Amino acid sequence: MTNVLLVEDSRITRDMLESHFKGSQDHTLIATLENAANAEIVCMSGKVDLVLMDVCTADDESGLVAAAKIKKHDPGIKIIIMTSMPEYSFIQKAKEAGCDSFWYKEYGEADLADVIDRTMRGESVYPPDTPPVTVGYASSSELTERELAVLRQLTLGFKYDEIAENLSVSANTVKYHIKNLLTKTGYRSTLQLVVDVVGKRLILPKY
Repeated sequence: MTNVLLVEDSRITRDMLESHFKGSQDHTLIATLENAANAEIVCMSGKVDLVLMDVCTADDESGLVAAAKIKKHDPGIKIIIMTSMPEYSFIQKAKEAGCDSFWYKEYGEADLADVIDRTMRGESVYPPDTPPVTVGYASSSELTERELAVLRQLTLGFKYDEIAENLSVSANTVKYHIKNLLTKTGYRSTLQLVVDVVGKRLILPKY
């Protein structure tokens, strides 16, 4: 029997998963939390085998940060990161945190039950790519990693010279990437671009 901790602040998703586990003969839901900050404490009880962890939880607590702490304390606990957000950095951040698998709630064809079973068998199940979203005239898949890094800095409110310092590049390089971003998307200003990517959750500055 696998003991499961569910960390999810969406009532709809929480109710759906709780209903699923009530009828399971292989898994027992031992606790449900809305805030990821409390997950490490529950895991320290020694009773948790698997954590289903949402990225964005109550009080703006990051499931990715909580997952890294849990893995540091007990690497044997399996963690599946869940999200409905197309934030481009989540897959990489989940891998860096040591999470075993990753499941999109609203994208792709992966079945959570299958992801759970494969994860508990020792597999690492990750989607191949972040779901693309439309940004102006472009698809997010057309934006380079460096352009996305510059764009994230813009969403955080940094000026061009600050972005250059933060990314260890020249100010001219920053201007070059921003020019390319505006050309690809068709926006006339960085403000329009920032509003769009944050609104579509391609970039979530808090996470």
